[in-house]
Amino acid sequence: MPEYPRVQVAELPDAPNPTRHKKEVDEAVGASAFGFNRYTADPGQGLPWGYHAHPDHEELLYVLAGELAIETPDGEFRVGADEAVFVPPGAPQHAHAVGDEPAEVIAVGAPKAADGAVISEPCPGCGEPTDRTHEEREVDDEPVYVLSCAACGAETDRLRAGPG
Repeated sequence: MPEYPRVQVAELPDAPNPTRHKKEVDEAVGASAFGFNRYTADPGQGLPWGYHAHPDHEELLYVLAGELAIETPDGEFRVGADEAVFVPPGAPQHAHAVGDEPAEVIAVGAPKAADGAVISEPCPGCGEPTDRTHEEREVDDEPVYVLSCAACGAETDRLRAGPG
């Protein structure tokens, strides 16, 4: 008989990221074919790490509450509550919460094994638009993702688990 794992999403630990909360539901239930994350982003917070593309991974962002601004090469557009946006493989974008209330967002992507992102943002160290590397470290007994410029090695950000 197959197992049917269940979780209380609100009780899952937060993953290190730039939003108030990121719940990795796929990891909690053992999903291996697709990613499924629930974000709570305060106005101004981006999800997840910056302007990026997934070369071989498609993504769907569904806004439960609040509003996102999606930055693309063609400009920015808004996605509000009860709207979804599909991001095809290779399409660069950066979503961030806008407005007066937090954005509650479900992000689903597949194939899960190809969810690696290529970030393309100006590095504060060398000024070039480069990818980021990340290293997980323990700081004050908590996991922290340290992002660095792939070209010059300058540290660009430190991401902790929420609440942010």
